[in-house]
Amino acid sequence: MYKIVVETMRRKEKTITNQDEIKEILLNKKYVTIALAKDNIPYIVTLSNGYDMIKNCIYFHCANEGKKIEYINSNNIVWGEAIQDLGYQEGECNHHFKTAQFKGKISFVTDLNEKTHALTLMINQLENSPKVVIEKQLKESAIKKVTIGRIDIDFLSGKINIT
Repeated sequence: MYKIVVETMRRKEKTITNQDEIKEILLNKKYVTIALAKDNIPYIVTLSNGYDMIKNCIYFHCANEGKKIEYINSNNIVWGEAIQDLGYQEGECNHHFKTAQFKGKISFVTDLNEKTHALTLMINQLENSPKVVIEKQLKESAIKKVTIGRIDIDFLSGKINIT
């Protein structure tokens, strides 16, 4: 079982303390950006993904080689953020948003059933017509070839600015 940690921020009025509200941000975002590190050198990358509320993890797909894989294999601890952009407030020099910040560990999924679950989750969260895409894309041969990463979240906090 995981534990969601709610940290107090300097501006306490901006802290989201409701765990379900923080999870909703992860569920309804378009992408997440994660920060990785290798040999004390940072690297950030933005990912299409799907959030599993029950397992409290984020699934993403990627190539099976490249800079992101190198960094993950060197250090699988990740920090990330999802943001709901609620718009710049013209004339107020202010921007409205909700964010979910998370820390976790990345592992790669090899089980075919979990890969299918992850891809279905991503498609359902990202596509306007998921059924069509699932029928077209989720063939066993394709699923076997895709690399799926899973971020198991062990820290989660939220911030809101709508004033």
